[in-house]
Amino acid sequence: MKVIIMTGSHPRHYYVAEQLIKTGKVVGCLIEHRESFVPDPPASLNDQDKQNFIRHFHDRDQSERAMFPSTITIPDSVSVRNVTIDQLNSPETIKWMTSLEADVLISYGVHKLSNELLAEAPEYAWNIHGGLSPWYRGTTTLFWPFYMLQPNWAGMTVHKLTAKLDAGDILHHSVPELNYGDGIHDVANKAVKQVAEDLSYILTNLKLEELSFVPQKSAGKLFLSSDWKPEHLRVIYQLFDNNIVDRFLDGEFPRTEPPLVRAFH
Repeated sequence: MKVIIMTGSHPRHYYVAEQLIKTGKVVGCLIEHRESFVPDPPASLNDQDKQNFIRHFHDRDQSERAMFPSTITIPDSVSVRNVTIDQLNSPETIKWMTSLEADVLISYGVHKLSNELLAEAPEYAWNIHGGLSPWYRGTTTLFWPFYMLQPNWAGMTVHKLTAKLDAGDILHHSVPELNYGDGIHDVANKAVKQVAEDLSYILTNLKLEELSFVPQKSAGKLFLSSDWKPEHLRVIYQLFDNNIVDRFLDGEFPRTEPPLVRAFH
């Protein structure tokens, strides 16, 4: 089996890519160099919302840097391509991809892949989505389960790559174990670690032709970038002081379990 990984350049992206490379299956690694990980707060925010904004993104950055590498180690046997967003879907990228004659393409943390690239992709082309599809599709989908007081619905989805965002048939859901003391960023990072472990197992131990996929038929929501506002952070930090997991484990919130798709048990 030969695998190509197309990944972003944030620490969590590097971690997943490096774990997959350790399987010995990866022949190509494309890295899209992404925007700054710590945004500046909008000038229009009041003081409290500005504090929440700074706290949220500072803590996210510190949490990721503590758990994941800031660089990636790639052996000489793996072909590497570094791109900007403008080069992601270029003819040169497509040529690079097809020249490797891979069996599997995995994307994580890159911008939307074009129909032209997908048409030339290997038969098995999957995306790692940071959220449980179909219930949490789109963007910031590891945030929204906390806002909805459903921290056990914070997880990752491995699904077929399609032209429609986060809509492909599902191969596998990964969810982390929740522990007392976990904050929103701890759970997100644990979800990333879990999907890296699960996908490494799939690539190493399962046969491609025997994998099964589940169509996304259940009702869910596609969260847009415009849906999220800094004011939403009031729930996480002012109302609950980032202890939603503790209060969830104490039984303070109603508990429903997501009907997970599993490639293995």
